Amino acid sequence: MNEVITAQQILQGAYVSPTDRLKLISADDWEIFTEEWLDLKTSTYIKTERLAGAGDMGRDIVAYITDPRNNPQNYQWDCYQCKHYDHPLRPSDIWMEFGKIIYYTFKSKYPIPAKYYFIAPQGIGTSLNKLLQDPSNLKDELKKNWDKYCKTKITDTEEVLLGDELLNYFESFNFSIFDGIVPKVIISEYKNHEKYLVRFGGSLPPRPIVDIPSKIEDLRYIDQLVKSYNTNSTDEILNVGDISSASHQGHFEDARKSFYKAEELRMLNRDSLPDGIFENLKENIYDGVSSKSREEFDDGYKKVLAIESEAGKIPIESNPLKDACQTIDKKGLCHHLVNDEKLTWVEDE
Repeated sequence: MNEVITAQQILQGAYVSPTDRLKLISADDWEIFTEEWLDLKTSTYIKTERLAGAGDMGRDIVAYITDPRNNPQNYQWDCYQCKHYDHPLRPSDIWMEFGKIIYYTFKSKYPIPAKYYFIAPQGIGTSLNKLLQDPSNLKDELKKNWDKYCKTKITDTEEVLLGDELLNYFESFNFSIFDGIVPKVIISEYKNHEKYLVRFGGSLPPRPIVDIPSKIEDLRYIDQLVKSYNTNSTDEILNVGDISSASHQGHFEDARKSFYKAEELRMLNRDSLPDGIFENLKENIYDGVSSKSREEFDDGYKKVLAIESEAGKIPIESNPLKDACQTIDKKGLCHHLVNDEKLTWVEDE
């Protein structure tokens, strides 16, 4: 039986799972991605800090549980060590990292972390996983491998011999702080990040529902609508309460509905996409109607209808919100632009 090939597959290629996508990113981007993931843990950490390059003393990303400014010698923190290899993480890849954390805490360069996590796009290998699950055996194996992987590699300024006071410190060190986090756990939590769709693709979530307030808002787009109706009516319309025409009343209700439909897109951007996409969409609408808005109209209401109609025709294929955007949203974006003073139906006196 022949496989059915969709248009999307032709345009985008074969599906690549999030776990496989992580294996393709660079070492620097792996650290950036990890920092983005940790940004979600605001209930656990007061802030995170990426210490890139030389001089990090064995700390890629520091996640502060308490503020180090309040107690510089004894603050609480977790360490996230980002390792980037073309294979699952092995003990030989990270013996030196164990050595660094022991050496630098012995030297009181920073407090012992509450937890020290190894994370790698290829995950944790079987041998390392067994060691992490058995802290006593991990300590014994590190002691055996100290001279080969740690003695001359922890620092360029001296050989770090595992003897005397350092050995006593080593023996009393709590090796249960070391652990690993597998990529699928990180990806599962990262789904709540605004950049998830940018990094891994997929469909937008359902748009949030924004109810229309029962109380008429004191906003520029409302004032401008009233003024537009006034130029189209034989009766004087100075405020919302003066709207009596069925056509004006119906349009006013539709305009408010469209305004809040566009607001749903803004919230969808806020919750699921990087900043600026909604603003870019609004700018696209402005670019599409700006010439029309400069034409001469007999009255402001006719201008409103013309601009709303023009906005509904504008293609937005390049914007990530395109699949969620409807004609009513495009009309609503015009009223957002009036609020922003980018569009005007009737010049203010």
